[in-house]
Amino acid sequence: MTSSAKWSLVGVVVILAALVAMLPRLLGGGATDTSADSAVGQGEGTSTSVIAQRPDCVASGVAGVELPCLGGANGAGNDKPTVVNLWAWWCEPCRNELPIFAEFAATHPELNVIGVHADTNAANGAALLEDLGVNLPSYQDDSNLFAGTLGLPSVVPITVVVSASGEVIDTFTTPFSSLEDLDSAVSEVL
Repeated sequence: MTSSAKWSLVGVVVILAALVAMLPRLLGGGATDTSADSAVGQGEGTSTSVIAQRPDCVASGVAGVELPCLGGANGAGNDKPTVVNLWAWWCEPCRNELPIFAEFAATHPELNVIGVHADTNAANGAALLEDLGVNLPSYQDDSNLFAGTLGLPSVVPITVVVSASGEVIDTFTTPFSSLEDLDSAVSEVL
């Protein structure tokens, strides 16, 4: 390769690198809202995209794992058994299962029924809940803290049943396809 060809190649690489660096500004994404009000949990590692207002969570976490509430505020405490749906916005079985959990929550006021969104993109998680019409309070788990602390498999969806005292009673690693199946599974362990 000649010297001028090498320098031409270097020039092309430099121009491409500059374009890649400028791409977000060229596409209008250069001004990202990083205010504390728009970031879930207002801590490091949270999505800086604006997150739709969501229902408040009942406590500051579940099963001894402290997590920020996805688009809502953390509550003061929890005095009921809790059914947790661990989900992610990109998970197709989760999309099918979330409305079942919303219906389950509506029919079981004696339980706290919540979600834990296991993905770094909180805004996409909140948007999925809005798209599905699911008004289920969910925690945001940017770092897989919930599943990691409880020793859960690294797949979603997972259902975890937690006692009022915060102890894990049982876990279900297969998606629920009907309200009846979820109702039966939870009734058996409570």
